[in-house]
Amino acid sequence: MLVLVTGGLHRVGAAIAARLAAGGYDLALHAHRAGDPDPALAEAIAAHGTESAIFPADLAIPGEVESLVGKVKAHFGRAPDALVNCASIISEGQWPELSRAELARHLDVNFVAPMLLTQSFAAALASDRPGAVVNIVDQRVANPPVDQAAYTVSKLALASVTRVMARAFAPAVRVNAVAPGNTLPGDAYQESQWQRLADAMPLERNSAPEDIAEAVAYLLAAPSVTGQTLFVDGGANLESYRRDFLHMMRD
Repeated sequence: MLVLVTGGLHRVGAAIAARLAAGGYDLALHAHRAGDPDPALAEAIAAHGTESAIFPADLAIPGEVESLVGKVKAHFGRAPDALVNCASIISEGQWPELSRAELARHLDVNFVAPMLLTQSFAAALASDRPGAVVNIVDQRVANPPVDQAAYTVSKLALASVTRVMARAFAPAVRVNAVAPGNTLPGDAYQESQWQRLADAMPLERNSAPEDIAEAVAYLLAAPSVTGQTLFVDGGANLESYRRDFLHMMRD
């Protein structure tokens, strides 16, 4: 089994790839630019004897998106059996200042690229093999905050089109989504804030990268599940937060 993981070298994408390596998948790891994988992923690849290769591509450039699956097939001699659309960009930006350029930039990477990759993936899939796609969205799709306007729009769009693609590509390809909550703190988070946010979740915990990876592994292996969004967020989707977590519970 071969899986293409976009954004698969670092952070959550690397945790997903490491879990899939442990599950017997070979790895086609997309990255915005060539580089070394996170150490835990490199260790997993070595430990499980996983065949892997890195495929740099800028998902904002149309030609690079459309050619990515073909490059994977040419390298491995076979098309991927699964696709995980994890690559994403996010930036601050409020609705009154939302520009066409910023909106287009986020939609290209977070929404259009996953759709086109799913299309390419389905077309390349062998006729006798079932395929599976998992889109990584965000728990905010349940109750969108007002922050990061362009990012929020792009994830809402991807979550919605997951159900459409599940119908469009059935029965050959199943299409699902995972919606993480607070998973890895960025540099702008305060250490004490991160713990307070965890305590405020219904389950009193943030989601770990390994939690997201387990959800992806489940959906890739669940033959009767399609068109679903699995929230892995400590219960955050059960509440409504007006602001993004970055702006909550700061000192």
